[in-house]
Amino acid sequence: MAAARALRRILDFLYLLGGVIASFFLIAILVIIVLQMLARWTGQTFPGATDYAGYCMASASFFAFAYALNHGAHIRVSLFLTALGERRRWGEFWCFGIGAVITTYFARYAIKGTYWSYKLDDISQGLDKTPIWIPQIAMSVGTVLLAICFWDHLIRLIFTGDHGIRRDLVDQSHAE
Repeated sequence: MAAARALRRILDFLYLLGGVIASFFLIAILVIIVLQMLARWTGQTFPGATDYAGYCMASASFFAFAYALNHGAHIRVSLFLTALGERRRWGEFWCFGIGAVITTYFARYAIKGTYWSYKLDDISQGLDKTPIWIPQIAMSVGTVLLAICFWDHLIRLIFTGDHGIRRDLVDQSHAE
């Protein structure tokens, strides 16, 4: 039981860490945009600023996925699940099962794509000339974290009957 609580704390910490890292990437976007504005006002150039902002946006998105899922912020099929009535649990099994398999598949190919970008020395086509595997690392880590989150909630649903995601407003209004 103590091992299960320790694992729960570690997983929740990982999801929170993903959200914190995502917030740092959002702040980085702000900094890049402000620096680009300052460069324009002073007659300077900031080559690759839009590319870097795009990398930060993708990184913020992928790192935030698991945090958002853990907090019920993803678009979910709540209306469909509520309509299932007594069979809602089976619908949740199906949704988490499909989500876990798809995200695992996506994580596998994200890692594989990052590896091949590194191996082939793939370079960004923008002005920044960044090795593309560097921003792809965020995609790989984010999808692995999301896959872990899906499997975590599926296993929790199987063994405890509750997936552990905080209910969103649609679920709360139908539960009352």
